Amino acid sequence: MTLNAPVSLVLGTSPLGSDPDTALDTALALLRSGMLVDTSNMYAGGASERALGAALAAMDADERETAASRIVSKVDCDPETGAFDADRVRRSFDETRERLGVDRLPLLHLHDPYTVTSAEALAAGGAVEALVQLRDEGAVDAIGIAAGPVPLMRRYVDSGLFDAVLCHNRFTLVDDSARSLFTAARERGMTVFNAAPFGGDLLVKGPREGARYEYRPIGDELAAWTASLFRICADHDVPAAAVALRFSTGSSLVDRTVVGVSSARRLDELLALDAVVIPDAVWTAIEALGSAPSPVDDSRYEAEA
Repeated sequence: MTLNAPVSLVLGTSPLGSDPDTALDTALALLRSGMLVDTSNMYAGGASERALGAALAAMDADERETAASRIVSKVDCDPETGAFDADRVRRSFDETRERLGVDRLPLLHLHDPYTVTSAEALAAGGAVEALVQLRDEGAVDAIGIAAGPVPLMRRYVDSGLFDAVLCHNRFTLVDDSARSLFTAARERGMTVFNAAPFGGDLLVKGPREGARYEYRPIGDELAAWTASLFRICADHDVPAAAVALRFSTGSSLVDRTVVGVSSARRLDELLALDAVVIPDAVWTAIEALGSAPSPVDDSRYEAEA
């Protein structure tokens, strides 16, 4: 699968639309960046897609067509009932198309399928069958699976039905548990999206009081390891966030790195981080630290719920 965008960064829009006073300007900046823009049916209660749709509507025809070709979205379960079957996939996609004002998308992910088992999602009449049909009908160019827990994701990847995989918070400087998942996806020729390379903001702001990784408080061991990482970066005068970003964008296992961007200013900051030169000595020193204490436990997903 080839997605038309000049750089490997993908701009995540989960908070877009939360502030209606800035949503349109931010959406225009993201769509005019030339990068892929990642959204979802449920981001900000649908406001993310509505903001992107308003930005598309504000463009002339040629610009709108180009920008629309770089929007990636996701189908979500019914927000009230949790239903995630074939019918819900089609309704979710129709809601997305209406909000965006488009007929088709280059890529559509099955998003956070936690309200159904993978067996249910992959069965006849399930969510995946509807996604495959949308691809066969030409409504989308490709389909993907997007979630966090690696054991769960692996069941979808191993089905051989998907073109792409998006995993978050599992391939970072402090947790590379998605390595086996991404390797398996690579072997199948899938496009690999790595999301949340900063683990929330731990690898941006460091192990301060109340620091969290993947929405959870970090322990003392991880705090100590991360403090050592930040000292290495300070000694070499490079931002830890730039190193965290390059861990993903520089990996041979990753095609696209998804980073949440909440404003045009944040976009500028992201591009500046991406341009930082990382000395080889930084990677050598980080390797000498050894593996970080694992911040995520996905063991409950080993067995089908």
